[in-house]
Amino acid sequence: MNVAHLNQLTEQQATERLLQCCSSSAWVSALVQARPFLDKNDLVAKADLAWQNLTEADYLAAFAGHPQIGDLATLRAKYANTQALASDEQSAVRAASEQVIASLAQANAQYLEKFGFIFIVCATGKTAEQMLALLQQRLVNDKATELRNAAAEQRKIFHLRLEKLS
Repeated sequence: MNVAHLNQLTEQQATERLLQCCSSSAWVSALVQARPFLDKNDLVAKADLAWQNLTEADYLAAFAGHPQIGDLATLRAKYANTQALASDEQSAVRAASEQVIASLAQANAQYLEKFGFIFIVCATGKTAEQMLALLQQRLVNDKATELRNAAAEQRKIFHLRLEKLS
């Protein structure tokens, strides 16, 4: 991450770059306004503070910026603007069996129906089987618990993406 470069971008350019990390416009706006950042630690601290101060609607906007786990067609098409930062996040799903992919699709549909938003997990380093197990474990939660879980996972994701910013 090049914090000095992020500090020098125009407001529009910084907005575009940060939207690649998280699609919550409230989060992005807070970070753009928080510039200049002293260093990487300052950026991360301000990103976390902005994240903590969001509403449920802001979290849902961030979640909407992700494809469902296992939906590789959506990952390629709808989220092409985050490709540089997110391309390896679901790479393990590409190697999964058809049975696991089908199970992911079914569990994702149940999750979406129950909670009203897609399953969010920091997929980096996880196999498709591990993500399926996590999804099934989290299906038993209530909505408030799952909103907190998804928000915590989204935080992990934007941390990884901030690290990749150049």
